Amino acid sequence: MKTLIIVDAQNDFMPGGALEVREGDRIVPVINKIIPKFELVLATQDWHPAEHKSFAINHPNRKEYEIIDLNGIEQKLWPPHCIQGTPGADFHPDLQLNSVEAIFRSAMDVEVDSYSGFYDNAHLKSTGLAGFLREKGADDLYFCGLAADICVYYTIKDALAEGFKATLIEDATVPLIQEDYEKVRKDILARGGKIITSEEL
Repeated sequence: MKTLIIVDAQNDFMPGGALEVREGDRIVPVINKIIPKFELVLATQDWHPAEHKSFAINHPNRKEYEIIDLNGIEQKLWPPHCIQGTPGADFHPDLQLNSVEAIFRSAMDVEVDSYSGFYDNAHLKSTGLAGFLREKGADDLYFCGLAADICVYYTIKDALAEGFKATLIEDATVPLIQEDYEKVRKDILARGGKIITSEEL
């Protein structure tokens, strides 16, 4: 089953958002265009409690983008973003969600951040996405969303580790940091993932 997974296409990652990805909104029409090509469409949603420990504001004397140790894991401190129930956590208003069969939320545990749609960063808790896909008989996965070098990348890494086929749709994603994406791109290919454009679907 050909499956599209839309990663964190939320307002706070769009231009003007709390953790904006430059030109992140240009992926929305591309995603809308390709949705009909898939038998199954799923989405992930970053869903932080306000007191999440990945936010710099919750650490006195710490600055945004500083690296700390959070429960034994290296953690970059972010601006508060995608807080549960806020407009910033909503999906982009132009994203066509009618075909999205299920939404998998992440980063709900205040003690550990979660970049992947499959697991938290400590791999302690599953979102249930892998089990859902197996129950559906879906193994041919295609990924889009934000940001290419963080949540999309970590989700693809976990998909490959779980034994799924994983393909990144390159014009339906945008990185937060372009230089980081160049490394990520090589790593996806090295792990057995594929990278295509929407025109190749």
